[in-house]
Amino acid sequence: MNENPTVLLSPQGEAALARVAELYKDAARSPLAIAEALRREFPAGLAAAAMAQYELRLGAREKFSRAMEMLFTRDGYEQASSETIARHRAARFAAASRVADLCCGIGGDLIALASARQGNATVLAVDRDPVHARLAVHNAGVYGVAGRVRACVADVRDIALRGAGAVFIDPARRAGTQRFRAGVSQPPLDWCLGLTGHVPAVCVKAAPGLPAELIPPGWEAEFIADGRDLKEAVLWSPAFATAARRATILPAGDTLAAQPGAQGDPVPVTEPEEYLLDPSPAVTRAGLVEDLARLAGARKIDPRIAFLTADSDVSTPFARTLRVVESAPWNEKRFAARLRELGIGAVDIRRRGLAGDVEQIRRRLKLNGPRRATLVITRVSDKPWGLVCTDPGTDPG
Repeated sequence: MNENPTVLLSPQGEAALARVAELYKDAARSPLAIAEALRREFPAGLAAAAMAQYELRLGAREKFSRAMEMLFTRDGYEQASSETIARHRAARFAAASRVADLCCGIGGDLIALASARQGNATVLAVDRDPVHARLAVHNAGVYGVAGRVRACVADVRDIALRGAGAVFIDPARRAGTQRFRAGVSQPPLDWCLGLTGHVPAVCVKAAPGLPAELIPPGWEAEFIADGRDLKEAVLWSPAFATAARRATILPAGDTLAAQPGAQGDPVPVTEPEEYLLDPSPAVTRAGLVEDLARLAGARKIDPRIAFLTADSDVSTPFARTLRVVESAPWNEKRFAARLRELGIGAVDIRRRGLAGDVEQIRRRLKLNGPRRATLVITRVSDKPWGLVCTDPGTDPG
């Protein structure tokens, strides 16, 4: 793939992109036929770049409402925050007159930060990759905010931040071919955290798997889920922080937070009752399962397992609530028989606290029936336990 899509910013490049979109409207044409047609009209390199860009745009529609007008590199697209998450995060920057977006990439957060600016307020966009810097400005233009952006091609460690009211930094999570590992980034996390020596209000985008011991005292760790999918962790410096730990569920923006040093009453531990609560992974990673239990009036089923239980249906954005149909010590053969009795042919297996290959278990169950259910394999008071669950209101058979 051509990794320099800036060639598509030329009039001929724009024409190639428009032609690709037109050719793809014909469902009978294969990608190979489309590529051949393009090469008859455009130079081979430009045709390949246009084809690759069209595919990236299709994938990026999950993140950006105007993806079909934007330009991407694959690494830039994969690391970019979605429009929904970027807008949520940019809201905390509203009071800052001048914001620096360090390691801006293709501009996912830059667009949201620039959109939140008032009057003559601007965003300084910095990236050492000149391709990304140029794409970031182009993409800001797609959203009509390029006039509020000043781009700079440089190593962020060489930038003077005088006059900046706040800093957002999304350090690169890959180095060459090395896959990302929690706590490893360029620039290093310690350097990012040290930005508070220049600008007190700093936000660092991190990975959800960031080890808790890397979060400095006084910083807020926010874990963000979009629906049920945990997407990002964000570290807010003390000047930004309003809690110690926070779980946020988008798109509604529901938030569950714990204040520094706050401790509630102990949460009781009991065997599963009529309903089981499966907390959002954002709640789990934020260490807020007990806070959720107190909020929902729920109990724990095990001191160390992140499932909760209640005797009534609980509606909360912070957990999926399931109705318990069967609850007993785990025995695979007995549960297989019971699932067949209930006419369950498809199960979503949720395993937590017990070893075992989920797909092998699924094959051994040999289920056949019209109904669906959730099979929870876990521990209850440190004993292997199984639960057959359905969505509330579903006929369990």
